[in-house]
Amino acid sequence: MEPAWPPASETTADARTTLRRTLGFRELVVFGMLFIAPMAPVGIFGVLDAKSHGAVATVYLVATAAMAFTAFSYAQMLRVVPQAGSVYAYARAGLGEGPGFVAGWMVMLDYLLIPAVAYVFSGIALHSLVPAVDQWVWTAIAVVVTTALNLAGVRLAARVGTLVLAFELVVLAVFTASALEALLTGSSHRPWLSPFTGLGGFSLGAVMAAVSVAVLSFLGFDAIAAFAEEHDGPSARVGRAVLLCLALAGVLFVVQTYLAALLEPDSPQYLAANPEAQGSAFYDTLEASIGHWLHVLVAISKAVGAAFAALAGQAAAGRLIFAMARDGRLPRPLARIDARTGVPFRALLVAAVITLAAALWSASRADGLDQLTSVVNIGALTAFALLHASVVGWYVVRHGSRAWLPHLVAPVVGTAVIVWVLVAASHTAQIVGAVWLTVGLGVWTLERVRTRTRDR
Repeated sequence: MEPAWPPASETTADARTTLRRTLGFRELVVFGMLFIAPMAPVGIFGVLDAKSHGAVATVYLVATAAMAFTAFSYAQMLRVVPQAGSVYAYARAGLGEGPGFVAGWMVMLDYLLIPAVAYVFSGIALHSLVPAVDQWVWTAIAVVVTTALNLAGVRLAARVGTLVLAFELVVLAVFTASALEALLTGSSHRPWLSPFTGLGGFSLGAVMAAVSVAVLSFLGFDAIAAFAEEHDGPSARVGRAVLLCLALAGVLFVVQTYLAALLEPDSPQYLAANPEAQGSAFYDTLEASIGHWLHVLVAISKAVGAAFAALAGQAAAGRLIFAMARDGRLPRPLARIDARTGVPFRALLVAAVITLAAALWSASRADGLDQLTSVVNIGALTAFALLHASVVGWYVVRHGSRAWLPHLVAPVVGTAVIVWVLVAASHTAQIVGAVWLTVGLGVWTLERVRTRTRDR
């Protein structure tokens, strides 16, 4: 059996920098599903329907399979590196200090900006329900409430998150039942198999183009790994939670997009020719086929769910900052643990401030949301590529594993999927990712110089 990371010589028993093991398997799955959001496809349903020529359910089947390689690599590394730093800790163990820092730095972009996007979505949804209150006010309220819950302790945040997740699942169940009733009474506008086969013939190229967008719905399941150090059971369970979360999300995404596609009154060709209709396509389908009441209910669910998706993301970001600070890669004061609540309160506050600034900036600009969403995923995808490389580095290179399928073939295929999605990303996202990486390399270089100067 391979030795766990880090070696005993690198561990510390300092309670001020040691997280408490208080989370069970259920809480891990709750955090993962909160971050993903059970109805994540709602906002991009129209985009996927247009791109795939109507084969939107197949898009999510393929996307789930594609992301399974990343989930599997997480499960492999969680067995030997059950630490709060997630992909930062894995790349550090499997590839070395430099790649570890780069992985942590790049995934930090994702963990900080995805909550910002979620807060903006929450503000937009709440403003649409209560127009008298400005969007930025709702956004700020969502940040304050969820930050307070995170600072109060991971168990309290998990309990409240469980209630919110239950509400989201109830809304999804109501949608499913209402959609089935509408379909059984003759409201279907498309053939029953068309969400899998497309309209006008199946196009593999069209499906794959849509998959490059759909995989972004799954970002967040990996946040479970950030809580590995706080899990009260064996590390293998954390890996199982990652895999279960991905599987659950895949099933929910396929079911809801299948039903919505059958009820969609507009054709994929119409949506492709009218991009302005794509963003509201799911809601327009609810209005036309079921009723305004369900539109309102789903909007409320998305408003609350987005805020608590941000809660899970902010918690993961705080743990990443904490882990990097504990290793001296960020200012060490950020690695302090609150004695009463057991959370990395300084790291959480830093994550909250950065996220709030990004969310308010986006909310104050007409194109703010477009600018923010264009770059939100590039960091995670780069970190995923380093995650796959760390599996090969740890198991094959460092410990001579001959289990080729889990330790070589799966990571290589997973890397190919990630590279393909990165190539398909927008030009703006690629530029921002490159700039963020350059800044990170500069921070790493300065840190190395400071360390060498101090040791002389």
